[in-house]
Amino acid sequence: MARNPLVSLWADSFRRSLAAVGRANTSVRRSVIEEAVKQTDKHVVEPAKEKRRPPPGEGEWIAGLAWGPAGARRYRLYRPPGVGFSERLPLLVMLHGCHQDAKAFAVSTRMNKLATKERFLVLYPEQDRHANPQGCWNWYDTRSGMAYSEAATLLAAIDQATLLYPVDRSKVALAGLSAGASMAALMATRYPHRFQAVVMHSGVGPGAAESSGTAFGAMTGRRAPAASVRGADSAPWPALMVIHGDRDTVVSHRAGLAAASHWAEVLGAKPAPPRTLQRGKRHASAVTEFKVKGRVRVSHCEVAGLGHAWSGGAPRLSHSDPLGPDATSLSWAFIKRQFSDRT
Repeated sequence: MARNPLVSLWADSFRRSLAAVGRANTSVRRSVIEEAVKQTDKHVVEPAKEKRRPPPGEGEWIAGLAWGPAGARRYRLYRPPGVGFSERLPLLVMLHGCHQDAKAFAVSTRMNKLATKERFLVLYPEQDRHANPQGCWNWYDTRSGMAYSEAATLLAAIDQATLLYPVDRSKVALAGLSAGASMAALMATRYPHRFQAVVMHSGVGPGAAESSGTAFGAMTGRRAPAASVRGADSAPWPALMVIHGDRDTVVSHRAGLAAASHWAEVLGAKPAPPRTLQRGKRHASAVTEFKVKGRVRVSHCEVAGLGHAWSGGAPRLSHSDPLGPDATSLSWAFIKRQFSDRT
């Protein structure tokens, strides 16, 4: 049977149309896939790469994992360059605030740069988001025991660091911001024989809260720190430095003052006359030192105009105020003085 030329023409045209539609669909699918890849790179791959990149510094940024009663916790350890085989360095444990991790805290405080200059190790434990979705340390949850479990797990991370790295065990100190400051204070009073100094930046004193329901009252300064910490050993409390902004709307500066006053009372330290310090155009700070036999055992530094942020921190970062006095240098100067007083 002869082919109808009109039918053949129509069939050819239909096939060409199908091919064109196929090519168009392929092009659309390709563009959709390419856009999906771009978005994945932007929102997943690049952030993951950035998290793995070490913060600025000449030394090593070492990953670790420690297990304790609260489960596993990751940490990072900064080791300055050129550490000798037989050398033993002080260790500063830095506990980040909510919505931060080890790297964010290191970048904000620039503690690694100072560690390179002054030659000390820095340990940055990280809260697990399964333990707290906001990344806060559970400093307040003493009634359930979660706070004590986390403190014991952090101590396990410190023990691991002292075994694996060249740590001088007689020179270990704690510092933290916000929830990290509150957990640092809890650890310092629960295991006082392990630490020579603690720095609380924008935190709450130990025992001021026992649950999430009482945490808000403690953060507003309406609940006083406890006279003792359950399960603590009998060693004297280490020296304390409190740094707090008078415009902090997350943790009231009254909480910082209460912690310093209570700590001084426990240590039998008497206040010296307060003094005001200011450097250049930075925020001024009112400093009160509490002394025992001429040695500063508690220092309270209230920074004018500072909110809930690391004073003197890196610019353009959350929880970091470059206009404040340099809390990084102030913290290490206080800690270093406590190390010297013990030798």
